[in-house]
Amino acid sequence: MEEKKVEEILQDEEIPVTEEASGEGEAVQAQDAEVPETETAESDTEAGEACAEETEEAESEADSDENNTDGEKKGFFSKLKKGDKEKAAMEEKIAGLEDRVKRQMAEFENFRKRTEKEKQTMFSMGERSVIEKMLPIVDNFERGLAAVPENEKDTPLASGMEMVYRQLVKQLEDLGVTPIEAVGQEFDPAFHNAVMQVESEEYPSGTVAQEFQKGYKYHDAVIRYSMVGVVQ
Repeated sequence: MEEKKVEEILQDEEIPVTEEASGEGEAVQAQDAEVPETETAESDTEAGEACAEETEEAESEADSDENNTDGEKKGFFSKLKKGDKEKAAMEEKIAGLEDRVKRQMAEFENFRKRTEKEKQTMFSMGERSVIEKMLPIVDNFERGLAAVPENEKDTPLASGMEMVYRQLVKQLEDLGVTPIEAVGQEFDPAFHNAVMQVESEEYPSGTVAQEFQKGYKYHDAVIRYSMVGVVQ
């Protein structure tokens, strides 16, 4: 009996659920129900934004890579063109310097040849002048030796004159001086100077029969013409 009374008392004394408690419970349940949806939406938004950022970064990197590639290509070709221009300019400059050097070398060679020729000409003129002055000495030696009598040709004076004459003629020959043949040769105005006409039974007409002064050649040029008499 006592147990039954206790249960009835407990039943009669149940704590009523107030509206505030019920509201708080519903709010808690609503919050519990709404939290997963908000978190999911936020997580989806963040994932989308992250993907968009990654896509933009990838696109920007691709654009930057393309720009860098184009810039490198342009820079490479511009360098090539610049290098070609510099090479062409350098080759043109080298060609100009080579042409200038060749011209200067040709001018120097011409100057050297001209100077050498002038020097040789001056030397020849000086040598010729000396030879022309020596020829009368040779003529006097020949006249003196021709005037020596036959019985005095072996004397020391005649022998000394002969030796000096031969030495002088030898030196002239070494210098390129040679006598012009006249007697018995056909008259040649390039070597002979006819001063008179003579009669001769020994030589035909137009031939040199007498030589009054010996002529000489210096190398291939006549340094003195022979004074001769030509047969009529």
